[in-house]
Amino acid sequence: MPSYVNGVHVTLPIADRRRAMEFYRDAFGFELVGTPAEDGVPEPLMFRLDERTLLTLVPAGGFGWVLGEARDPAPSGTSGCLMGVGVRTAEELTALVERVRAAGGEVPSPPEYRPWGFTALCADPDGHVWQVLVQP
Repeated sequence: MPSYVNGVHVTLPIADRRRAMEFYRDAFGFELVGTPAEDGVPEPLMFRLDERTLLTLVPAGGFGWVLGEARDPAPSGTSGCLMGVGVRTAEELTALVERVRAAGGEVPSPPEYRPWGFTALCADPDGHVWQVLVQP
């Protein structure tokens, strides 16, 4: 089990563990953490984004359970948070967008030049939006 100490831990609600695992593995190439359970999906479902950052994907019912009465989960399709991924070139960005589409995600804003750089918006199968940006 990865350590949560001195790190950043991002948790997103999902509808389907296998679909989410395959999407983040295939589209973004994130490193899966943990040993697969009987269903082939690690429990908890986590990806290492870098040496200090973990992405955890929790079934929506469990997400609400963690929040308890403190706060209701956002409705599906609501973007209360924009995650970002930096790449080195326009070609890398375009290739990542194509992997997102091939893995079952959506591209609400295709690659384009904006005042802040070459960018695109991608959404996972649960509607969580990621901004992909060429980092100079």
